Amino acid sequence: MKDVAPPTGLARRGRRLSEPETEKRMLEAALAEVKRRGLTVSLDNISMEDVIKDADVSRSAVYRRWPYKDLFVSDLVKVLAEAAVPSPADHEAIIGVIKAVAAEHDSWLRTAEGRHGILVEVFRRTALADFEALYRSPEWRTYLALHATFTSLPAGQLHDEVQATLARSQQGFIGRVARAWEHMASLFGYRLRPELGASYEVLATLVSAFSRGLVLMSLSMPELVEERLTANPLSAAGTEEWSLAATGMAAVAFTFFEPDPAIEWGPERVAMLRKALAALSAPPWLTPKGAEG
Repeated sequence: MKDVAPPTGLARRGRRLSEPETEKRMLEAALAEVKRRGLTVSLDNISMEDVIKDADVSRSAVYRRWPYKDLFVSDLVKVLAEAAVPSPADHEAIIGVIKAVAAEHDSWLRTAEGRHGILVEVFRRTALADFEALYRSPEWRTYLALHATFTSLPAGQLHDEVQATLARSQQGFIGRVARAWEHMASLFGYRLRPELGASYEVLATLVSAFSRGLVLMSLSMPELVEERLTANPLSAAGTEEWSLAATGMAAVAFTFFEPDPAIEWGPERVAMLRKALAALSAPPWLTPKGAEG
């Protein structure tokens, strides 16, 4: 009697699958895997040999320092996290917009309605500039991708170090934005609504979260960048074209803001505001440490 060979994988499967059935099974299995583990971003596409060539260093020296690519990638992720200091739009350009709006509507400074109108117009213009800077910035895309990359790192020291570094970077950014909002609010005589029990850091966090979410959506739907609403969403002086970014950011801001009843507006206070707006410049605390040059 002849020996019978054990069944192969093909025999166990029974019949040959059609190309559509193979495609369907593969995609379903991969989808199930993604649902279990989550979709990750990694640095596996970086070529050590290409980096060695670009750096113009000795190959042997590199592999003495990093015997395995994983060790090099670990150090690279740490460096990326340290350098991940988000920066808003060009501060000088935004300050130029604020000064231009104030100059265009100087007479509005005399009344509460006029000052509200100027502040709304400042939000309308600067929010769009800030959003477009984020949307077009390769540095911001790297920053966002780095957050996705670090989540794919296995639990352990590297994961914890990168998470702590990104958290410090984020806290620093939120702090700078919060101080900018506070400065503008105090100039125009506004305060945070006390019944909310919130801080300027909370306001900065929500505005930043909205902006980043819209940036992510706009990467696949670029038409959102150009979409405009013809509206007067915050009882400003008139109907204007509002970008989605400006509409959302201003709506968040004015949920928190109200005129400060402790401030009395007379000719001296108006003159003080004019002088402050004319002298407005980017304060040092808006520049992240290590990004000055």
